[in-house]
Amino acid sequence: MDTLAEAPQSALSGVARVLVHAGRLNAKTAEDLVKSSKEKKTSFISSVISAGAVAPSDLAHTLSAALALPLLDLGAIDVQKLPKNVIDAKLAFQYQIVVLGKRGNRLFIGGADPTDQEAVERIKFATQLSPEWVIVEHDKLGKILESTGASASEALESLSSGDFEFDVTDDVTTPQEAEAATDVEDAPVVRFLQKMLIDAINARASDLHFEPYEYHYRVRFRVDGELREITQPPIAIKDKLASRIKVISRLDIAEKRVPQDGRMKLKFGSKAIDFRVSTLPTLFGEKIVIRILDPSSAKLGIEALGYEKIEKDRLLKCIQRPYGMVLVTGPTGSGKTVSLYTCLNILNQPGVNISTVEDPAEINLPGINQVNVNDKAGLSFAAALKSFLRQDPDVIMVGEIRDLETADIAIKAAQTGHMVMSTLHTNDAPTTLTRLLNMGVAPFNIASAVLLITAQRLGRKLCENCKTPADYPREAMLKAGFQETDLDGSWKPYRAVGCSACSNGYKGRVGIYQVMPISEEIQRLILAEGTAMDLASQAQREGVRDLRQSGLIKVRAGVTTLEEVISVTNE
Repeated sequence: MDTLAEAPQSALSGVARVLVHAGRLNAKTAEDLVKSSKEKKTSFISSVISAGAVAPSDLAHTLSAALALPLLDLGAIDVQKLPKNVIDAKLAFQYQIVVLGKRGNRLFIGGADPTDQEAVERIKFATQLSPEWVIVEHDKLGKILESTGASASEALESLSSGDFEFDVTDDVTTPQEAEAATDVEDAPVVRFLQKMLIDAINARASDLHFEPYEYHYRVRFRVDGELREITQPPIAIKDKLASRIKVISRLDIAEKRVPQDGRMKLKFGSKAIDFRVSTLPTLFGEKIVIRILDPSSAKLGIEALGYEKIEKDRLLKCIQRPYGMVLVTGPTGSGKTVSLYTCLNILNQPGVNISTVEDPAEINLPGINQVNVNDKAGLSFAAALKSFLRQDPDVIMVGEIRDLETADIAIKAAQTGHMVMSTLHTNDAPTTLTRLLNMGVAPFNIASAVLLITAQRLGRKLCENCKTPADYPREAMLKAGFQETDLDGSWKPYRAVGCSACSNGYKGRVGIYQVMPISEEIQRLILAEGTAMDLASQAQREGVRDLRQSGLIKVRAGVTTLEEVISVTNE
């Protein structure tokens, strides 16, 4: 009897090795059939049966005995009772499989070649279930697939139809792009991406991260400011998934060496949601981050942002002024853009000309002239601002003041009859003034132009379903910033618990604000080039709460926890 040693291991497939070892084929015949199947681009099992080397029933019995897998006669089952729509028809035809049943997270698959590990991984990925093989006869399997299967194009068409679709306006033009677009029309990858986007929207996520590593691939969502791992799909899909995202984001599919930025739109029923896409080459593939840009977030109204009444009144009073500058500060991800757009939405009236320059524009608002920075083309913040001044603007919004040139033009615009809004990355309102001084802006220009500065953070809101009263030591409450008069027993703080309706006891986020109008006393301190500490002390004397004090009001109202406020305001 021939043994496996008589043929090169690399020349024989898993089934070929089993048949040689069982004495059903000699090594030379097995090797010839392997070569024939590769030339004809058919499966090895098809070549064996077509050549008459082994009968389908003998082949099935041999594999069942050798691999200790169950054997099923497909002729004895009712085809109409087989589960439908568990996997798509294209996948079933490609790997010659049929779904026999499902129990828990196990999926029973009937196939003639249980050694096909690629099929196992693809099925596992497409269904998120664990496949278990049952050996069936090849000829009977073919008849069932012919009677129950749809064409590959029909399968893809059924996947594309539904309650959501991608809005891709640019046609694929080059042959390379056409080939890449065709290559990524892989049903499991398409369905996986759509599922991740829909899941992210339903989970109220702000970002999706697709991250390739050497031995695994993971997807994470940022929900309420915290990253959490969602799934680990097979690492083999990383390139196809990246290509799919690039196609619908109109990015260069062939370019994998440099970062790229793009956008895409998902139509979900009557709602359209924009996504900002960023790719980054890493050691083991392209990491992709998708930012969800929900236009409805800018139309929530100022009441939904979490401003206390006195803070809201100060802000609304200043933005209604005919000219001056309003600055919003805070770290990345603190909600500055939403706050600015909420203010712009209030000012967005037929008689008001509003222009914005951003890097890039995140939320599309009808009635507002939005411009994207393009440094390669020479369109910087400063260049856009200069052009705005010739466009008869009433309100100008600058995405960020990054340098002295931008700051100078913005301040001059605020001094010459325009309302200017912008952001800076500073910790609180007083340090914003010293940052402008350090950038080289003249003190008298700051004092005459800036009307108000608001610093902000985003804290997680307690879940109303499961929040529970907490007993904190009195000393801890005082150390956190509460006054003795606050601890009068008329209220109790709450702690996060966690339930099926929330994430670890939190659901959604709320803004924590420091709103500092520029009073005459603060103007004098600016002209005297006072320190941030001097400015903060004066603001406190004028009744301006710092971020910690504003956060403690949210604790007292039962909106969030003491731990969360300490975490987001612990500078």
